[in-house]
Amino acid sequence: MTSVACLTVTVEQHGGAQTLSITEQAAVHRKEYAAFQSRWCALHSNVKYSTTYNPNEKTFDKILIANRGEIACRVIKTCKKMGIQSVAVHSDVDSTAVHVKMADEAVCVGPAPTNKSYLNVEAIMDAIRTTGAQAVHPGYGFLSENKEFAKRLAAEGVTFIGPDTHAIHAMGDKIESKLIAKAAKVNTIPGFDGVVKTAEEAVKISQEIGYPVMIKASAGGGGKGMRIAWNDEETREGFRFSSQEAASSFGDDRLLIEKYIDNPRHIEIQVLADKHGNALWLNERECSIQRRNQKVVEEAPSTFLDTDTRRAMGEQAVQLAKAVQYSSAGTVEFLVDSKKNFYFLEMNTRLQVEHPITECITGLDLVEQMIRVAKGYQLQHKQEDIPINGWAIESRVYAEDPYKSFGLPSIGRLSQYQEPLNLSNVRVDSGIQEGSDISIYYDPMISKLVTYGATRAEALSRMEDALDNYVIRGVTHNIPLLREIITHPRFISGDISTNFLPEVYPDGFKGHQLEVNTRRELLASAAALYITAQLRSQNVLGNLRVSSAPVKCNRWELCGELGDGLYSMEVTKSGNVYTVEVDGEKVEVSGQFYLASPLLPLTINGTDRMLQCLSRDASGRIVLQYLGTSFKLRILSKLAAELNSYMPEKVPEDTSSILRSPMPGTVVAVSVKPGDTVAEGQEICVIEAMKMQNSLTAVKQAKVKHIHCKPGETVGEGDLLVELE
Repeated sequence: MTSVACLTVTVEQHGGAQTLSITEQAAVHRKEYAAFQSRWCALHSNVKYSTTYNPNEKTFDKILIANRGEIACRVIKTCKKMGIQSVAVHSDVDSTAVHVKMADEAVCVGPAPTNKSYLNVEAIMDAIRTTGAQAVHPGYGFLSENKEFAKRLAAEGVTFIGPDTHAIHAMGDKIESKLIAKAAKVNTIPGFDGVVKTAEEAVKISQEIGYPVMIKASAGGGGKGMRIAWNDEETREGFRFSSQEAASSFGDDRLLIEKYIDNPRHIEIQVLADKHGNALWLNERECSIQRRNQKVVEEAPSTFLDTDTRRAMGEQAVQLAKAVQYSSAGTVEFLVDSKKNFYFLEMNTRLQVEHPITECITGLDLVEQMIRVAKGYQLQHKQEDIPINGWAIESRVYAEDPYKSFGLPSIGRLSQYQEPLNLSNVRVDSGIQEGSDISIYYDPMISKLVTYGATRAEALSRMEDALDNYVIRGVTHNIPLLREIITHPRFISGDISTNFLPEVYPDGFKGHQLEVNTRRELLASAAALYITAQLRSQNVLGNLRVSSAPVKCNRWELCGELGDGLYSMEVTKSGNVYTVEVDGEKVEVSGQFYLASPLLPLTINGTDRMLQCLSRDASGRIVLQYLGTSFKLRILSKLAAELNSYMPEKVPEDTSSILRSPMPGTVVAVSVKPGDTVAEGQEICVIEAMKMQNSLTAVKQAKVKHIHCKPGETVGEGDLLVELE
């Protein structure tokens, strides 16, 4: 029989402290639960809620969370705070996932593919009946905006924690939602209000609207099924890809076309409404930093909006919510041009991914509010009660390679994982832990990293520190890109749009570009680490490995390889301070070099820096993460550097005659066959990764020699797909 423990945590409130009791999940070992408790406390200790949970306010006894990952964990945390039992559903590959361990009960709903598990309505309905759950929170994605699922729940007397089916249907269809928005006197983008049926019809409509245009799926969101077209040919291609992605992601291939607003900002308004006709707007979130129409960095509030524009956007968002009798938390998204004209984009009838930054500046627990509204309670606040208190930044940390199209998915196991929760005013919403697998089946998000400050500068400074202290090993991640974004002068000044990434990095992201001073800092740090390791290797358990008189040395002559450069270095050591002369300039490095720790807190020329040692070996090869980017170095003695110059260099592979998969995924289509002649830029095949389709093209004119893949086949990153003559 498993014992049940009662644990106590404290959550800081505006009006004082609130003590909460949490019951340990029976199936979780104490060690794992203690780790969860620590993370739960860290998450909530910096969130100052403006309302106090009333334990006498009856809501639900048990809620099933029809989702996975970080959003499932997020909902479970509020359930625990409110004393509500939680039920997790999971696929077979998610049986040991964090959300499963956190929940009071867990039910397997099928194998890994989403259509057989998390989208398997029958299996989820069975889980609801088996567990006796009274309500379902859908999170975001999956079934969160599926009106048929909401109808099934209603038919069985189970509460859907979200809006009713009318609002889901009305706002889930972009064509209908635009018509409703117009009728509600909400500003809308010029475009075609019907369904586009063929590629040629799309071309005709696009010509009438005027290029550029946006082709996008009528159902769904998250950047899937969206393409920008600047001419007729791009319209035909966009129609094909958008309809295929829409069918794959949402089971609905209908498309619409509207005017694409050049250099827009993507700003959204959080709304909250109850079943009694009350509705509030909870200020805005700036979500303009995007890649492939998917958000990367968000903040609240926006640097761009003034009080009048904010109020006008908020009032229109509420008008729309009332027009569809909306009840729950939802988000109305707008595009805003350089003159602060704003246009309705879509309404997401669910909890938004970036909701934590709204919670930070308003003090509202949105999940709690959704549960209260679903139970039938009125809102606790008036519009004048909603503050903008401080500033919050959210970085979406993904298992992606940012050097490939700003982020193509990476898969693997987290061999080492450490969240920066030791820092103040840092919140990490995650659903993974050390040892978790990032698989091809689900979204590659690792976490949502949130920092909060009294000012934007303070929040940004904390985000920089948090990214430097975030340890992720086993998968490629996008922290290098996130750090470069939040430290870029254009972002700091607020000069941003949805075109930020292609404008700032027109040739693609290359990582942090070292200047003369930072190159010296990096080389000096690597030299100090190398010498520390050399000195440490001479001793074992505090004694010399060789029982002879120690060789006293406090000066070394080294060479450092970094990129294509070879740098001469002279190093002297005094206590824990290294003075490294790099090409005639001195750099002072000090700190505690804990060789077993992934983090290297150093002071370099008087400035505190957090580096990470990703790897090192006996040959002097060192990989350091410095200013967010990983750099490969090699530290050698002068003699070793001279001898190394005679070593033959590896000839790089000629990639012009082969096509390898840039990411793990599934082959959707192969557009050529052996013997075909392809032109430069011609499509060869299409790979789908995480429900996004990517066209792979020829880099030169050539004849197809061999094809090593076929539609429906799963491929890994680097797998050979096609050979050219």
